[in-house]
Amino acid sequence: MNLKTNYLGLELKSPLVPSSSPLSRTLDGLRQMEDAGAGAVVLYSLFEEQILQESHTLNEHLLQGTESFAEALDYFPEAPEYQYGPDVYVNHIRRAKEALSIPVIASLNGVSTGWWIRYARDIEQAGADALELNIYYLPTNLEESSTEVEALYLDALAQVKSVVSIPVAMKLSPYFSAMGNMAKRLVETGANGLVLFNRFYQPDLDLENLAVVPNLVLSSSTEMRLPLRWIAILYGRIQADLALTSGVHSVTDVLKGIAAGASVTMVASELLRNGVGRLGVLRDGVAQWLEENEYESLDQLRGSLSQINCAEPAAFERANYMRVLSSYSLDYGRSGKQYSFD
Repeated sequence: MNLKTNYLGLELKSPLVPSSSPLSRTLDGLRQMEDAGAGAVVLYSLFEEQILQESHTLNEHLLQGTESFAEALDYFPEAPEYQYGPDVYVNHIRRAKEALSIPVIASLNGVSTGWWIRYARDIEQAGADALELNIYYLPTNLEESSTEVEALYLDALAQVKSVVSIPVAMKLSPYFSAMGNMAKRLVETGANGLVLFNRFYQPDLDLENLAVVPNLVLSSSTEMRLPLRWIAILYGRIQADLALTSGVHSVTDVLKGIAAGASVTMVASELLRNGVGRLGVLRDGVAQWLEENEYESLDQLRGSLSQINCAEPAAFERANYMRVLSSYSLDYGRSGKQYSFD
């Protein structure tokens, strides 16, 4: 069965792409993912904070925005715990390219204007096949408008595209007030792909110690419904590849993502929970399902249930909300009387 797909102008042997996680910190981990069936791999992120630390300015930044960065597994750890600065990261890209035959996608995670350019250029020179920009900014300033927040994303993308020739994907949050328009503007600014959506780790409260604490919870399949919906809406309407991330755990999840219009489905929590070998199980399961249902290739399934291709386009909009509410009822007491609610 032909499971090849194209993502960011790269030909991949399968649509399964491990997303940015600690699993990509070692060459052994990367080789295991390739052997298990990954079509490409996204390396762990180089954080803006790591670069600030190298220039001895990290401490003043630790006091603000500590909940803003999605992949941080703790609120900024002590400086000695930052072991993966920019020089180490660039070298890791070089070594990964030497060790692997699948595409290597680097990841930059930050928010400040200007810092992207140098490191994007270094990443390209190290041999990365593509670059994923992971911007998560929490606009806590009540005077800051949505227009200003959107400009931050667009400006960062424009800066990077001005200095690199490799494909660039934007990994986004789902919290824009006009998601469709923002996606369109990012593509017009030069994004070759959109990764939907970043999964943010929300802080928790420790009541006994009166402290704000990190709380890492791995995803579940139900969380893929939000990116699934937006990929189905955007497919065929913007000139960029779409990657589904968050909540991909099963063969069915992968197939749904492709049917909605995704070029690739990205996996992290499933691999962290059950091991890298799950990639092979997912790959074989997808191939088996396609064969049993008489598909000749993955491309034949792609986008078949997107909004522009499905029989009920309104199901992706308000109609779905109304249908869900009206279909649920509770049975109270012995009378058997049903009460619907909203």
